[in-house]
Amino acid sequence: MKIGVYFCNCGTNIKDKIDPERVKEKTPADVHFKTVDFLCSEEGKTFLESDIKENGLERVVISACSPREHENTFMRVLSKAGINPYLMQMVNAREQIAWVTDDKEKAVSKAMRYINAAIKRIALHDPLEKKEIDVSQDALIIGAGPAGLKAALSLAEAGRRVVIVEKTPVIGGMPVRYEELFPNMECGPCMLEPLMGEILHGEYSENIELLTLSEVVEAVGFYGNFTVKIKRRPRCVDIHKCIGCAECIEPCPVSAKNEFNCGLNERKAISFPFAGALPNAPFIDDSVCLRAKGDECSLCKNACPVEDAILFDDKESVVERSVGAIVIAIGSDIYDCRNIPNLGLGTIDGVYTAVEFERIIASNGPADGEIKMPDGEPPKAIAIIHCVGSLDERHRGYCSGICCGYAFKFNHIISKKLPDAKIYHLYKELVIPGKEEFSLYRHAQDNMNSFFIRYRNIDDLEITSHQGKKIIRNKTLPAEAGSIESDMVILCPAVVPSDKSGELSRIFEAALDRFGFFEELHNRMDSAQSKIRGIYLAGTCQSPMDIQKAMNQGMAAAGYILSGLAAGRKLEISPVTAVVDADRCSGCRVCISVCPYKAISFDAEKEVSVVNEVLCQGCGTCVSACPSGAIKGNHFTNEEILAEISEVLQ
Repeated sequence: MKIGVYFCNCGTNIKDKIDPERVKEKTPADVHFKTVDFLCSEEGKTFLESDIKENGLERVVISACSPREHENTFMRVLSKAGINPYLMQMVNAREQIAWVTDDKEKAVSKAMRYINAAIKRIALHDPLEKKEIDVSQDALIIGAGPAGLKAALSLAEAGRRVVIVEKTPVIGGMPVRYEELFPNMECGPCMLEPLMGEILHGEYSENIELLTLSEVVEAVGFYGNFTVKIKRRPRCVDIHKCIGCAECIEPCPVSAKNEFNCGLNERKAISFPFAGALPNAPFIDDSVCLRAKGDECSLCKNACPVEDAILFDDKESVVERSVGAIVIAIGSDIYDCRNIPNLGLGTIDGVYTAVEFERIIASNGPADGEIKMPDGEPPKAIAIIHCVGSLDERHRGYCSGICCGYAFKFNHIISKKLPDAKIYHLYKELVIPGKEEFSLYRHAQDNMNSFFIRYRNIDDLEITSHQGKKIIRNKTLPAEAGSIESDMVILCPAVVPSDKSGELSRIFEAALDRFGFFEELHNRMDSAQSKIRGIYLAGTCQSPMDIQKAMNQGMAAAGYILSGLAAGRKLEISPVTAVVDADRCSGCRVCISVCPYKAISFDAEKEVSVVNEVLCQGCGTCVSACPSGAIKGNHFTNEEILAEISEVLQ
């Protein structure tokens, strides 16, 4: 077996500390040794290819920089030279020796040991071959908020088939319920309408299948080949036939609390969630409808001017879709402020969460956009409490980032609708990032009726009611100094993970972080990728963020899918994976429990573990955990590693 060693001087980065001639003296005499100034340069790569061919080398050791930087570079050169690229071993002489070893004698000694260890190891390398499989280019988007819709439209415009799964009857997420959005006070539905219109009936809408009132219940497969089961609840209205005239709603004899308006008003059993909701078709709520209770009521159908637009025989069903990639964009929720009972939510009239207040000030909301107290009078003083549940280890230790922005938006709206009303901002910290957000803060500061009061701990605040007034007292201060009278209180809660995050995490085996949000591959470099290949993240399911960042993440997820599942391309699988020896496997399943990539399953028929080569990242966790030594790590076998260690310790 003819082995070659190529020592790269890397200019002066390596040769200033390590003399290649002294290293050459300590390498075995039958090893072909060459020194090159810049092996990664075009001249260096050309020399490497020709020298390998001329000398008939079978194995190659490269002593240079970090494998992370140039391992793929040299593997491509080996392929051109006719050698299997996995018959190469790199020694990181720059970062691990030259840059961290001041003593030149020690640096030379270390380099000798590292290179000789690589020579011993390379003799045991197996030639490995990459595999290719066919993939589906279609995608599944879970969640029809801004992030999910942006990703879906981007994929559809590229000619991909997209399935959007949305658990509610409407698309657009939470922003379509907000009449004005910070920082520029744009109308939420107006801003999103072009995007929603393109999704529903635009040029590329034929590439998009929208499944409302639907949830993913099961998923199997891997990147490029997922099969997903989706449960569809009956809408009982054909969204393609319905013309949205609303004639069916008034005759309906039963009502229920309208959850889309936070229970602040009621809706009929058949209704639109709110005015302007898209798709422009009502839905029937089975939990309220008299027909679901055995009654033969058909008043809504009798009033409908379109034949067969209302479908009483619509049933729950489960459909299957095959896709190559999945984007989780389910959004988030807000912290339950009832966990902080001293703030009075649910027990004192006139205390609202920020989402409830958004619906109050919306013209299509329960109050027609008017800010009024329960007695119908406009409030003379309103308190906005920031950081409710945020920056508090007993509740949520992180800052949600968007709360101050919408709190100052509320300040702007209140001062416009009620110019004489006093507005109190009680805050723990003020966070106003971005190039435009400060304008609303400045508007609040310049308003003579706006007052800023800092508190230290949310438990220090106590809200009580006295003769219709809300008394907000800071218990750490004297009563005279620490009390505020207000007619209305708005709580700005922490952004928290959706209650569906845990269930989807289980279905897709995608990890959640310590806060309950979906965990990204890297929180700065790859926030749109999950730790499971082919599962992407977009929007506030990954972290609290504003609409701009959510849409950018949706675009990033679409970009990953378009580049990874390109038309006509097969999926290339790295051979550096774990392999199970079926004859030695005892079926203990320890490997399944320790695999961080969920790449191992159990074949019940053969009673052995099976490694999915697409999902496996070759980390070796299962190899070290297997009690019977039945798992081998390709390119990192026990024999290879032990030979390397043994030589280093000589």
